[in-house]
Amino acid sequence: MICLPDSLPLADDSVDLTLLHHLLEAVDRPHHVLQEAARVTRADGRLLVFGWHPFGPAAARRGKRPAPWQRQWRTPGRLRDWLAFVDFEIERVDYCGFRLPGRAIGSDRLETLGRRYNVPLAAAYLLVARRRNIPVQPIKLREPVLQGRRSGAWLGLAKETGPSRSRDREASNSTPVSARRRAPSPLPPGNDQEGLETAAKQERPEPRGALRNGSFRTIA
Repeated sequence: MICLPDSLPLADDSVDLTLLHHLLEAVDRPHHVLQEAARVTRADGRLLVFGWHPFGPAAARRGKRPAPWQRQWRTPGRLRDWLAFVDFEIERVDYCGFRLPGRAIGSDRLETLGRRYNVPLAAAYLLVARRRNIPVQPIKLREPVLQGRRSGAWLGLAKETGPSRSRDREASNSTPVSARRRAPSPLPPGNDQEGLETAAKQERPEPRGALRNGSFRTIA
């Protein structure tokens, strides 16, 4: 398939393994190429990037770099920021191509030591990235208990009371306690002793079988 590297004719999340083999140093818009490669990579797939290390023994001025890698060379730390923009994270970085400065051919011993300790002074690196997955841990809500019963926050909001109840409550709060007691019924006119006896008769409950004229009714 022949296509532009920043416009792949592939569906989203359709590739298990995407490899950029020394491509970011040879294109005009490397961040678009990396974004397109991340788009076609599946959530459980891997994105591999081979790149030239700018601090390695093969680094030189841009005019003296071999074609087609005459663009800017970037470190894995710089690519980490680009991958975070497309929701990818670096899984591992392996350095390779160890040799002494000024020599075109490296030694096997130096390559073995450099790969064993993964020293970031190599000519190239291999970056393995994967899609960032944010784990979601379910939180179990504790049931608030207040004196053996559920509190009002668990049962929900209380129902709104009407305006009449609120006014009655405010009036009762503003009235002193002494004034809330039951006021005595006024005495009838006349003698004080007779008024007291009349008031007592009014407050005294009538018998169940008594009639109004004072006689009793027999209940079978």
